[in-house]
Amino acid sequence: MKKANGSETLVRESLSLRDKKHLWHPLTQHKLHPDMLGIVKAKGAVLYDEDGREYIDGIASWYTSAYGHCNTYITDRVYAQMQKLDQVVFSGFTHEPAVKLSEELIKLLPENQEKLFFSDNGSTATEIGIKMALQFHFNQGRKRKTLLAFEEGFHGDTFGAMSVSGLSVYNGPFEEFFIDVERIAVPTDENIEGILAQLEARLQQNDIAGFIYEPLVQGAAAMKMHKAENLDRILVLLKKHGVLTIADEVMTGFGKTGKAFASDHITSKPDIICMSKALTAGLVPMAITSCTLEVYNAFYSDDLAKGLFHGHTYTANPLACKAALAGLDLLRSQEIQDSIKRIIASHQDFDLKIKNHPKVARTRQCGTIYALDLNVKMERYGNLRDQIFRHFMNNGVFLRPLGSTVYISAPYVITDAQLQKIYATIEDLLNSI
Repeated sequence: MKKANGSETLVRESLSLRDKKHLWHPLTQHKLHPDMLGIVKAKGAVLYDEDGREYIDGIASWYTSAYGHCNTYITDRVYAQMQKLDQVVFSGFTHEPAVKLSEELIKLLPENQEKLFFSDNGSTATEIGIKMALQFHFNQGRKRKTLLAFEEGFHGDTFGAMSVSGLSVYNGPFEEFFIDVERIAVPTDENIEGILAQLEARLQQNDIAGFIYEPLVQGAAAMKMHKAENLDRILVLLKKHGVLTIADEVMTGFGKTGKAFASDHITSKPDIICMSKALTAGLVPMAITSCTLEVYNAFYSDDLAKGLFHGHTYTANPLACKAALAGLDLLRSQEIQDSIKRIIASHQDFDLKIKNHPKVARTRQCGTIYALDLNVKMERYGNLRDQIFRHFMNNGVFLRPLGSTVYISAPYVITDAQLQKIYATIEDLLNSI
């Protein structure tokens, strides 16, 4: 704050101006995009900026705030936990929130999942899954050092996660340092037989340790979707050849596909599941990598070196565990389940209205996730994309286009009126470009 012209009037610098002095933001080229919008409050499905403007959060702040911002059912329970135990080392210690979370989450996960390993974000969840797969074979004296992944997959920004990710816009400067990864096409009805034949031949070398995949929806690849039946055939073949399957459910987990996990749509269950984002309802960071007893037992040994030596300072933080427990309560509630069904039906109605618009190239939906591709040539990060983003923000809607793809993945508590405003703003865009 400073005085204006010597008077007693105080002028407060905006958050945007103060931000520029010291902060470096993710996925941002600051020379091209120097201004950050100051958000001072959030409630339900709405964000509020420092000038009092409101924005419907159409992507649940990167798919995290599934039950709405500042949900008192969650914040009250975390506040109560803060009065008892805030943080303790999770190596050599345990606590009630972590134990209770393990008991409740195991009930929700596919039935083959038995053990949980905590970390602190989506990248570390997948990093741990990758390390589990590689060390699983190493501990048993097998030389399997290659990982398999889908083309255009995205699994995070740490080195193992980048290695298995296929979006070079993120990975370019680091690719020469990556672990050994081979990619296969995302399955379609047209290419599935070719993929299976390719894999059958490749698997004869017995050197592939694991396959990491985003089940049903590839988020960063602009919500690219594939059928459960085709993915299932790939998983069955890989398991037949002893390849560990790693489901990256960081984005898809906790109800977004209409079921608790995308893997619930698929017959062949993964050996390892990676979770974060909506795990703690967008309140605090935490991640979990779950696995089968078979995977865990490969590390269970009198040989100290066979243990999984990976750890984070805030592993299983009690506050994060309490937030996750509250989130699970909400996910299982009739109110949220009904709301998920309501959102799915609403998207379907919107799709019927919009899919034949001349400026729409293609639409798709998986549960509460809805996406449309604009019938317009444009760069993933370019001027037209920025104009589209500003169109939404100027109309009080926070949507974050992935190139020519506009997608919705809103909090489950979003109202019908708020959904209709999102749809109307998308229609206005289509009629103006």
